[in-house]
Amino acid sequence: MIEFTIPGEPVAQGRPRASTRNGKVRMYDPAKSKNYKTFVQLVARQHAPKKPLEGAVSMTVKIYRPMLKGFSMKRRNEAEAGLYRPITKPDNSNYLKGIEDALNGVIYHDDSQIVTSKVEKYYSYNPRVEIRVEEVIP
Repeated sequence: MIEFTIPGEPVAQGRPRASTRNGKVRMYDPAKSKNYKTFVQLVARQHAPKKPLEGAVSMTVKIYRPMLKGFSMKRRNEAEAGLYRPITKPDNSNYLKGIEDALNGVIYHDDSQIVTSKVEKYYSYNPRVEIRVEEVIP
């Protein structure tokens, strides 16, 4: 099992952008998404196995978004305890996609190896992303 934490505010995968050069369309990640993926890889390399995992893997991701300034003290306490959770955009799949892509070639060979994933969103005074990757043994 591999577990690590990405400190700081989580960034969801942005919509791909397109540009044309010499009459050819080129797709690319928005700068914010690209920079976050690079940061995730940097942290993941510190916890990576000697060789990327080769079999089926399971991934659990806990996303801790920053506490909203407009929350009352009661709401902040509920949110910190996990009783009040984010139901606004960005959605779980957008967070997960960027993280899966960033871990390609670092933790596992390709994100197609992920056979099970679980994503949870929370509020916290300490924004971060907690990641756990486990090999699935048949």
